[in-house]
This record gives sequence, structure tokens and C-alpha cells, in this order.
Amino acid sequence: MPGELANGAWVQPTIWTGLPESAAVVREEIFGPCCHVAPFDREDEVVRMANDTHYGLAASVWTSDITRGHRVAAALDTGLVWVNAWFLRDLRTPFGGAKQSGIGREGGVHSLEFYTELKNVCVKL
Repeated sequence: MPGELANGAWVQPTIWTGLPESAAVVREEIFGPCCHVAPFDREDEVVRMANDTHYGLAASVWTSDITRGHRVAAALDTGLVWVNAWFLRDLRTPFGGAKQSGIGREGGVHSLEFYTELKNVCVKL
């Protein structure tokens, strides 16, 4: 890439806090080195917040309780869930998005099951 794009990292890593649930960066699928961090009091509350979107490509759950990690992963409406990890994936395993993130079902025999919503839970032990 020429000029100012030559060194890559074209978007600085960004963390947003304190945004309302209606904010575009909270509700939409944004690709880049960015995330929104929101406080919560109860597990059901954070699952509701995470699922309250039209998208569901992937999620990351961070916890010291692996049982909770599996429970929350099962409750999230996403095609891929990382537990105590991010971007950990064996490219030979199938995955799919949920809701309007349903594109990307390459990677295995399940690519033939176009209308199936798969979930892949990756746990770093």
C-alpha cells in the first residue's frame, strides 16, 4: 500500500465505554481493532445485551468459571464463541454466523447445510 497506508494498522485500536445500548458501535457488526466494554450485574443481563442485535458472527467470553463459560456460550446467538481466547480457530472446523451474520459457512461438510446455524465454542485451558 502506498503512502500513509504502507505500515498497515490503518485504524488505531479503540475501546469504547459508557455508550448507550442504542449506539451504532454497540448494535452493528464492526470489523476492526475495536470493541465496546459495558458493565453488567447479572449473567442473564449480559446475555440479553449481547443477543440484542441483528448480527451474530462471533463472541468472546472471559471468565474464571469454565462452567459459566460453557453456559453463556450456549446462550449466545452467535456462530462462533471463544472462551478465554480471541480468534482461536482451526480452519478445518465449520462455523457459521447467526441472524444477519449467516455468511461464512466454509470449512467442512456443514457448508452443504446452508440453513443450519452451527456454533463452535473454543476454550483456552
